[in-house]
Amino acid sequence: MNPVWIMTGKEVRDSLRNRWVLAATLLLAALALSLGFLGSSPTGSVKADPLTVTVVSLSSLSIFLIPLIAMLLAYDAVIGEIERGTMALLLSYPVSRWQVLVGKFIGHLIILTLATTLGYGLAGIALQLAYGGLDLAAWRPFALLIAASVLLGAAFLAMGYLISAKVKERGTAAGIAIGVWLFFVVIFDMALLGILVADSRQTITAPMLETVLLFNPADVYRLLNLTGYENTAMYAGMAGLSEQIHLGTPLLLAVQLLWIAVPFALAAWIFRKRQI
Repeated sequence: MNPVWIMTGKEVRDSLRNRWVLAATLLLAALALSLGFLGSSPTGSVKADPLTVTVVSLSSLSIFLIPLIAMLLAYDAVIGEIERGTMALLLSYPVSRWQVLVGKFIGHLIILTLATTLGYGLAGIALQLAYGGLDLAAWRPFALLIAASVLLGAAFLAMGYLISAKVKERGTAAGIAIGVWLFFVVIFDMALLGILVADSRQTITAPMLETVLLFNPADVYRLLNLTGYENTAMYAGMAGLSEQIHLGTPLLLAVQLLWIAVPFALAAWIFRKRQI
């Protein structure tokens, strides 16, 4: 069997044994159900589909939760194995370093995909059954939410691998991972908002702002979910913005894929040169 798939299977089995999948799935399902039932209570009067309302709420809260789960999975993927001495033993077998890294990354991505799809998917089915039956049309924005959540998680997984391949101690990796998470999900948008408020002469144009948003995978995720469909844009209060914005879904998806490919390529390059 290809060494990549052997490493992938090992990571999946380890995560299943550690209850990572179960814990993340229950957490995401509980979050989606809570937001769905609490947020859908007024939808009977406005005829809004509960899934559409849930997409708007989850798009905001998933930005905090999905990247944090991804960072917790990835921050010790390399340095943890090195500190325990298992990486040197692993590399004594006929397996290359890139195969180890790719196999571990795919394994973690499978865990994240399982947890997100099961957690959000089961919650979505429960919501629709509770409010009158399945409506396949309402699942399009919800399916986009699940796919975009997996891509967002993959971007932070790749950044976690980059951190793990570079640092010399697990504690340092954990600290930097939390710092990176905090920067992208909180500080970046707060700083951008402060600059916009201070820009009294309006020198920052709309195209400039769109370009800046592409430098944050969390903002790319938010734009994907809240401007991708008319209903979600309307309930999110971004209907006017979605008509003016020039960033289409294909471009946003391509940028999010770059946020996965570039950090992971850097992690592979650093890991290849690292002394074990």
